[in-house]
Amino acid sequence: MALGNNSHQLLSKIATNDKHGENSPYFDGWKAYDSNPFHPTKNPQGVIQMGLAENQLCFDMIQEWIRNNPKASICTAEGVNQFKYIANFQDYHGLPEFRNAVANFMSKVRGGRVRFDPDRILMSGGATGANELIMFCLADAGDAFLVPSPYYPAFVRDLCWRTRAQLIPVECHSSNNFKITREALEESYRKAKEGNINVKGLIITNPSNPLGTTIDKETLKSIVGFINEKNIHLVCDEIYAATVFRAPSFVSVSEVMQDMEHCKKDLIHIIYSLSKDLGLPGFRVGIVYSYNDEVVNSGRKMSSFGLVSSQTQHFLAALLSDDEFVERFLAESARRLAARHSHFTKGLEKVNITCLPSNAGLFFWMNLKGLLKEKTFEGEMMLWRVIINEVKLNVSPGSAFNCPEPGWYRVCFANMDDETVDVALMRIRAFVGKETGKPPKELKRWKSNLRLSFSNSRRFDENLMSPHMMSPHSPMPHSPLVRAT
Repeated sequence: MALGNNSHQLLSKIATNDKHGENSPYFDGWKAYDSNPFHPTKNPQGVIQMGLAENQLCFDMIQEWIRNNPKASICTAEGVNQFKYIANFQDYHGLPEFRNAVANFMSKVRGGRVRFDPDRILMSGGATGANELIMFCLADAGDAFLVPSPYYPAFVRDLCWRTRAQLIPVECHSSNNFKITREALEESYRKAKEGNINVKGLIITNPSNPLGTTIDKETLKSIVGFINEKNIHLVCDEIYAATVFRAPSFVSVSEVMQDMEHCKKDLIHIIYSLSKDLGLPGFRVGIVYSYNDEVVNSGRKMSSFGLVSSQTQHFLAALLSDDEFVERFLAESARRLAARHSHFTKGLEKVNITCLPSNAGLFFWMNLKGLLKEKTFEGEMMLWRVIINEVKLNVSPGSAFNCPEPGWYRVCFANMDDETVDVALMRIRAFVGKETGKPPKELKRWKSNLRLSFSNSRRFDENLMSPHMMSPHSPMPHSPLVRAT
């Protein structure tokens, strides 16, 4: 008993502090789903997970490739002859064929307009590990990075928890579709300096999480100009680069650097991953690509704490080196994302729910300001609790993303099948109809069609959508961190 009472005294400050960020609505929504997950037949009244940015729309293509390429795995009769080599490989640099394949894939995703040097690729355990690795390379405890808001809630965990760095929001607003302006960057930088905070850099996400938008070339040039002038680092999180499904096309910071005459390349670093673009978060493939030689050298040493398994490297080297497959996959993924995004947002438009215009990502930024009882963040949270507890949808409130305006919610749309999407739409439209006193006329017919669809569907994957599966990063069910919501 004494051990339990004094546990904090026996553990480190990092282990016991509250900087993980788990005590936020972003993670609370996942816990609500974990305790009552939706299933079309076993639990049709459960919570639908719309707070998890996973890309499950093209698994069939990768599964087909695996069946046609058994040599890619050392666990097959065709590939087992490579077992000893792969099982013994432990070079921090990674398999040469893996680094070459990743470099070529990154170039393809950017339309072949830039080339990447395989020798500058550093591995890490997913984008989470890659983000932390770059922060350990660039910042000391107490140093700060500017970050445009709204931004990914888990940046607090990824960038600050163990590094003890800090984030300073750069406020962006809906009046210009949350565009990053030079004025906003200057204002946040000035306030930080006035507070005697050492600003080491700026981190941006392009495409944006949670907005689902891409940054245009002129804005990127302005951002690069800003960091050059201040002599601070620029970390570009580009993990959604291949999720762009309509114009304008994606522009990488690597392209902008080529066009700028005076650019301090050694200040620029790219974070990449295969979790979103290929839909492989479980493979834990994170990449740091730095133009700074010292970062590459020190980062490679640090990467020893989170290397990608050699078996995973071996498989992905074969997959990504299949140029015909990669071209076909990227085109089809964009087509399916566009179709899903359009189906969902048009369904919302029928009950006058608007979203920020977007062209990328696995989510959209939904505007529910009109449903707030109070135009405050307290009002936003009140509505969110209703959506979680009564409508049974896990969407993420804008305040969790440090959005400066109440009433915005992130909705993920690529982590479920078509039938579940229609259930979610039905619930949202029924709720809005109840709130506004205008129930959708076709609701009764829609419910009937959905029941028929689920009874006949053979596409529902019991393994992927099992009610016993937990969301990633969630605490175990018995953990004291799991709270009723």
